[in-house]
Amino acid sequence: MNKPLRRIAIFCGLLVMALLVRTNWLQFVQADELKTDPDNRRVSIARYAQPRGNIIVDGKSVTGSAATDGTDFKYKRTYKDGKMWAPVTGYASQAFGANQLEKLYDPILTGDDDRLFFNRTIDMVTGKPQKGGNVVTTLSAKAQKAAYDGLGDKKGAVAAIDPSTGAILALANKPSYDASAFAGNGEKDSKAWSALQKKNNPDDPMLNRALRQTYPPGSTFKVVTAAAGLESGDYDIDSKTDSPDPYRLPNTSKDLGNEGNIPQCKNASIRVALQWSCNTVFAKMSDELGNDEMIKMAEKFGFEKDVKGGTLDPDLDTPVRPAKSIYPEDTRPQNAQAGIGQASNRATPLQMAMVASAIANDGKLMKPYMVDKLVAPNLNTVEQTKPEELSQPVSAENAQKLQSAMETVVEKGTGTAGRIPNVTVGGKTGTAQHGENNKDNPYAWFISYAKTSDGSPVAVAVVVESSDTLRDDIAGGKLAAPIAKDVMEAVLDEKR
Repeated sequence: MNKPLRRIAIFCGLLVMALLVRTNWLQFVQADELKTDPDNRRVSIARYAQPRGNIIVDGKSVTGSAATDGTDFKYKRTYKDGKMWAPVTGYASQAFGANQLEKLYDPILTGDDDRLFFNRTIDMVTGKPQKGGNVVTTLSAKAQKAAYDGLGDKKGAVAAIDPSTGAILALANKPSYDASAFAGNGEKDSKAWSALQKKNNPDDPMLNRALRQTYPPGSTFKVVTAAAGLESGDYDIDSKTDSPDPYRLPNTSKDLGNEGNIPQCKNASIRVALQWSCNTVFAKMSDELGNDEMIKMAEKFGFEKDVKGGTLDPDLDTPVRPAKSIYPEDTRPQNAQAGIGQASNRATPLQMAMVASAIANDGKLMKPYMVDKLVAPNLNTVEQTKPEELSQPVSAENAQKLQSAMETVVEKGTGTAGRIPNVTVGGKTGTAQHGENNKDNPYAWFISYAKTSDGSPVAVAVVVESSDTLRDDIAGGKLAAPIAKDVMEAVLDEKR
């Protein structure tokens, strides 16, 4: 072979080699990236080429699929009582993607999950279309409806947990949205999506307030401060404290008083201080325990340190990841106020439901979860969630003391609106100030649990962010406690 032909042959060989390398690179290295690329329309077409599997509550689907015309997407997602279930399901849209359970379990719902290989093979052999699996939740339809209806026209959220397992029983938001309105990819879907965006809707109906919004927890946090006090060994539930009224915040000239100027707050025991929600007792207790000890206790209940540049806590995936609740590293006066749920103290409704559930479960905090199992199209279980202990914030003895005190709150304190006839209920009210110089209406909180002879099947946290109630009438006992009562009753009715 002469020299010019040899050069051409080598050059052609290099071109063939480059093509082979490129082909293998695309097939084996970039395959997953290309498969999940949002600009790869084939992926979306395949996703909606058959009905999706469903999200199940109490044995019934709260989702569905509907055939579509005039598009290369054969099916689109539908939702039953979409506004009520949006904080649980999330959305699956041909145009705008998916979030929450719809996104996290997309491979199961579409049937593409490797664990469904056997089912896909059978469908292929028999010539049947591919089927998706189902996501079976831990939610209670009755509890969810009670929470959603209870919020009414109020802006806020509800979270309910089974203290013995951590199973989430309710996650409700107001305002909310119906994902069916933008499940397709037409002009109507685009308009519906645009109308829900925060820039066009300040109420932000797509915000999952139960999991993804933090609030100052107000006086509901006094349960955590009381737990820290009992665990320190320096306080007992019925022993008087050295708590002046008003209380001078440390290193300041500012006095902290109590709402309503309650005379019982002076030198009150933990029980009496919880009963009447005494700021002075718990602010002083938080200062005496110190910022480090308060942080440690808050972390045991699921809070995080306020670390600059920190990320969301993966240990609290439900599997939807909640926003992190924070007890801050702070100065003495700020720590004293954080001990009563103010200053930079922030918590999600789920977090405060976790506080109530740990106390109700004799001090043991279970990891919250909302998916019981994943099932294949033939109903075989693909994955089962097992209850998991997260921590033991307080001893069983001290938890039972706190139960007794929280039950006093409901029997003859600020939480009487949470009473349920012939049922033992423990609770704690909260009214959290917010806004610059507290100019905005406060948030109304209530955390609680109900007990039967078999234990406590439910713990609840309710926050009312805003309502048409006059400022002076906003209180956790008035606005939030009746909602929590309805949710607890719904769960109890199911257990009977």
